[in-house]
Amino acid sequence: MDAFLKYFYQDMGLILKTLWSIFLSVFEFLNIMLNYPMRMRIIESYSPDFGTTDWIMLAVVNVLLLIIIGSGVFFGLKAGRRLLRFKVPIHENEKLKAEVAKLSKEVFKLNYEKDKILAMKVSEMGMTPLGEHPLPDEQKEKNEEAEAETFVPGHRNTVDSPPVAPENSRFFRLTTVDNHYKTEYKQPEYDADITLTEFCERYRNFAASRLRLFYDIDILRFFVAALGATRLIILQGISGTGKTSLPYSFGKYLMLDSTIAAVQPAWRDRTELFGYFNEFTKIFNETEFLRAVYEANYFADPHVIVLDEMNIARVEYYFAEMLSVLEMPRPEEWLVDIVTTVWDNDPCLIKNGKVHVNTNTWFVGTINNDDSTFAVADKVYDRAIPVDLDSKAAAFEAPDTPPVHVSAEHLISLFQEAKKKYPITEENLKKLDELDSYVIRHFRLAFGNRIMKQIRDFVPCYVACGGTEIDGIDFIIAKKILRKFESLNLGFIKDELHKFVIYLDRVFGKTNMRICKEYIGRMQKQN
Repeated sequence: MDAFLKYFYQDMGLILKTLWSIFLSVFEFLNIMLNYPMRMRIIESYSPDFGTTDWIMLAVVNVLLLIIIGSGVFFGLKAGRRLLRFKVPIHENEKLKAEVAKLSKEVFKLNYEKDKILAMKVSEMGMTPLGEHPLPDEQKEKNEEAEAETFVPGHRNTVDSPPVAPENSRFFRLTTVDNHYKTEYKQPEYDADITLTEFCERYRNFAASRLRLFYDIDILRFFVAALGATRLIILQGISGTGKTSLPYSFGKYLMLDSTIAAVQPAWRDRTELFGYFNEFTKIFNETEFLRAVYEANYFADPHVIVLDEMNIARVEYYFAEMLSVLEMPRPEEWLVDIVTTVWDNDPCLIKNGKVHVNTNTWFVGTINNDDSTFAVADKVYDRAIPVDLDSKAAAFEAPDTPPVHVSAEHLISLFQEAKKKYPITEENLKKLDELDSYVIRHFRLAFGNRIMKQIRDFVPCYVACGGTEIDGIDFIIAKKILRKFESLNLGFIKDELHKFVIYLDRVFGKTNMRICKEYIGRMQKQN
């Protein structure tokens, strides 16, 4: 202990002595610099010998001294302000938080009013606003049963509970949806007799007569049949061919507007689709995509959600969770996590923090293949059915055709009936097996179980829409199999492509497989 005290006295003593000397030096410097009487006496003792130049130099020296003193005071005050910066009291901080939360709620209310004004304008134009289609009694009973099964203790906001003021909920849009279906919902009368062939033909005539949008009947058959084979459809092609107007007109045809979500280049994860909970304002930032998925649980109509320009960002980043959810074998497992905790006044159909993706919902992505977009990953294409829109259909005179009310349940039943009534013939299944072996042997590519399932689902639905089995096989092979050829080196397989065309002629006939042959022809021209 004595040794440490000696060390401390010698080492720390020198440091403290030096600090004291610095303080004394500063104090002495200020004392001398600010001691004007003493300095004036020194000037008076030398002034009798000063000439003109001497007086000028004296003035310059004193001005510089004043500048040094002023700069020192200025920077000293500035440093002091930084050290003693004004702090907002805790209660003032909480007051500011409450004010921000209040302003955020006002913004949501203004957005709600804006949506109502837009809906009024849409109605004036003769269009049907979103969300005017009721829930059938049997569907309502199913929802009530599901509510009873998944009731969360303490979660008082149920389907049968009184409306909740949207500004009192962290989900403004979803609570507004709840209130609409609790108070304003009206039941439509669905057409339960329409067939898929009639559905496609009436759709084409409706688009032409009411919207002045013209489509080849085959394109509409491909689109409608794809609804029976997958939950994700990709519309691709050059700009101006009607990629966005096709799902738009489909929504008008069913009297339930399609929801269009414009994809942004900065989208990188699921929050871009579903939104996120703001811990500061305690409000969930909802998206139009989330509102559409949530609202679809209330009605029985088929609903299309459009991801416009979906490859302007990487699809496999922001849509990855939806791809996984839709792969679940049972529709009741199509659940998306929204929040980790449940509040008493949360929207009615958020169960355990999850929102259900209803079976009446399909997703349509539009794609432009150019230098400003990203290539879509194979895992996205494998789960989707792409439809090419490379040209505009010629205008034609169509009879005035009104829209229809068709329930998603009836549409799905038509697809299921078609798969039983028009299964792929054994002859064509055998040809598909041979084609699979040929592609593996010559191009090192295979169909895969998922693609074979889509073929078995798509072709019967296409036949029920009014097409032929061989044309359905032609389309699905071109879009699901030949598309994979583009990843190969076309320069090395040009001879194999020529042989492949000869093989298609031999197996399927020279007058068949037109889409496949045109696709191969384009690849050969690219080479």
